[in-house]
Amino acid sequence: MKIERIETIPYAIAYTHPLKFASGEVTSADHVLVRVYTDDGVVGLADAPPRPYTYGETQESIVAIIDKIFAPQLAGIEIVDRERIHAVLRRTVNNQVAKGAIDVAVWDAIGKALGTPVHKLLGGYTDRMRVSHMLGFRPADELLDEAQRFREQYGITTFKLKVGRRPLSLDVEACHVLREGLGDDVEIYLDANRGWTANEALEVLRRTQDLGLSLLEEPCDAKEAMGRRRLVEKSPIPVVGDESVPTAGDASRELISGGCNAICIKTARSGFTEATEILGLCTGLGVDVTMGNQIDTQIGSLATVTFGAAHEATSRRAGELSNFLDMSDDLLADPIRIVDGTIAVRDLPGVGAEIDEDKLAAYRLT
Repeated sequence: MKIERIETIPYAIAYTHPLKFASGEVTSADHVLVRVYTDDGVVGLADAPPRPYTYGETQESIVAIIDKIFAPQLAGIEIVDRERIHAVLRRTVNNQVAKGAIDVAVWDAIGKALGTPVHKLLGGYTDRMRVSHMLGFRPADELLDEAQRFREQYGITTFKLKVGRRPLSLDVEACHVLREGLGDDVEIYLDANRGWTANEALEVLRRTQDLGLSLLEEPCDAKEAMGRRRLVEKSPIPVVGDESVPTAGDASRELISGGCNAICIKTARSGFTEATEILGLCTGLGVDVTMGNQIDTQIGSLATVTFGAAHEATSRRAGELSNFLDMSDDLLADPIRIVDGTIAVRDLPGVGAEIDEDKLAAYRLT
């Protein structure tokens, strides 16, 4: 069973409100649906979420690199020859989201061909993941209202607070308001998206040291090497590498240099194959991992659940899986449901994402 062709479909779905954080703002999911067709009629699919302010990829660049470079080079390769596929992808530097989407679509096709859910092919550790919900830049009282609503409506008890604002007091106030309003039984962790300096991050940790925060993600730019290493050494909680660790090589560099001591894995930029490499590195070193979100659609969130539930280490913590709730619509024929703060894997061949073709026709751009 060989790869016959790869199709890219750019589309756009509006968010119900702008999602703001230190490195950017999004008002619309301007994504690319990627389909890998085989000569046996099996079709694997995945979603590619461009994040130009973080990785430099745009909707247009993802379509171009797949259509003009990757698709012609991958045509004719057996769908199960993943090492050959990745040898082709790795000849081109960067373009992690485009590569990740192709990899997830290939795995989806393999699962469909074998009649097996991909989460079982990857490991099959459990059948669901706990959900963490992201809270963006808003006044503290609005953040608390949102968190309380999501706890009551969906049973979510883990929240990721986007920080990295100046003055620092805005983020410090939000931390205190959330902890006071939600109580001690809710997990709260921070993601600064490189918005602070290392010294500013240390100051925020000092001002929030009694709040029981669990993690500090990407507090400053990894290029601030000495300051970041000092921050990791002094931080009372794990410092998580995110934007700085899209590949296994990047994760190795940051861990060895002391730039972080935990790793965020995102299937949107690593696919399943490189995510497995990153996970193996982390488990071998005894490094904590989290499953992150690239403001994913339901298709992307299913991919995260598929990988996260497959492994013991990735299922320990709540995964960032609920950003699709901020979208006005989605492409899935059978929408994701959050029940008691969890999302279950789909017991279907492949990843389990089936597209509503009418919705795709309505939202596609070409």
